Amino acid sequence: MNELPLEIPTQVLAIGAHPDDIEFGCGASLAKWAELGSVAHMLVLTDGSKGTWDANRDSAELVRTRQEEQHAAAARLGVLGVSFLGRTDGELESDLATRAAVCAVIREVRPDVILAHDPWKRYRIHPDHRHAGLLAIEAIVAARDPHFFPEQGLAPHRPSAVLLFEPDEIDHVEVVESSHVIARIEALLAHASQWESTMHIDAESLAERQSFLEAQQAVCRSAGARIGSEFGEAFKRLTDL
Repeated sequence: MNELPLEIPTQVLAIGAHPDDIEFGCGASLAKWAELGSVAHMLVLTDGSKGTWDANRDSAELVRTRQEEQHAAAARLGVLGVSFLGRTDGELESDLATRAAVCAVIREVRPDVILAHDPWKRYRIHPDHRHAGLLAIEAIVAARDPHFFPEQGLAPHRPSAVLLFEPDEIDHVEVVESSHVIARIEALLAHASQWESTMHIDAESLAERQSFLEAQQAVCRSAGARIGSEFGEAFKRLTDL
């Protein structure tokens, strides 16, 4: 376990495949850093258009809803900005054009810390999560070197650390407080379109909502217990960038 704590970052960029992925992966950490003065940003790579079990739901309307939910969730965490790349849900690829687009955001935001999916997690079945992680890593390499995408007209940028969430190998726990866990939960609950399919919450069931709350607290308790803290979020930490 990496015992050295991260310095409080000035700028943070969290990159997720879909609306709500970032909150599940690092919502409490973002809430903590925002509270301590960090300027936090989110980049969502897909449009979330397949995120429903309702075969009759209009995809364009769902995309609008999920963007509205993402903005609401970001506000609950204290995140300053949300960007959407708009790639089709379920069809994300780690191709050169998308890498360039992510690289441009990194160069514009200039984050000290980037948070993203772990692309090397074993047995991960969702292709968007895998490709989102690869895009983040590949774009970091591109963003640091001036000969990648010089047509962007943006200065190179190298972050000091990457934290991969839902990691295959945990070697860093970011300590958070109970208030940050509550912010994470409230941000997740802002994604009401995902209650049934992702969070297994019936809108009429207070018991299911309470069960979700307790499950999220348990995730953060389990992470914190690794280093003797009440709450935390678990990551793979990369600093050789």
